[in-house]
Amino acid sequence: MAKEELEIEISPSGKVTARTIGVKGPRCLDLADLLARIVGREESRTLTNEYYETEQHVTDQLEIHQRRY
Repeated sequence: MAKEELEIEISPSGKVTARTIGVKGPRCLDLADLLARIVGREESRTLTNEYYETEQHVTDQLEIHQRRY
């Protein structure tokens, strides 16, 4: 079973870019909607090939990795 991740990058100018990794099917849109509500607005959205794949059920696990630029 693939690991699900939500990758969030915040540029020095404050622009937020998010990407789901390993999230199959329309469930990735739930994560994108949640992030859009937190950030406040959404400029664009692009669906990846994973959106069109069959959704898999995984247990919840949260890992936070922080990189400083």
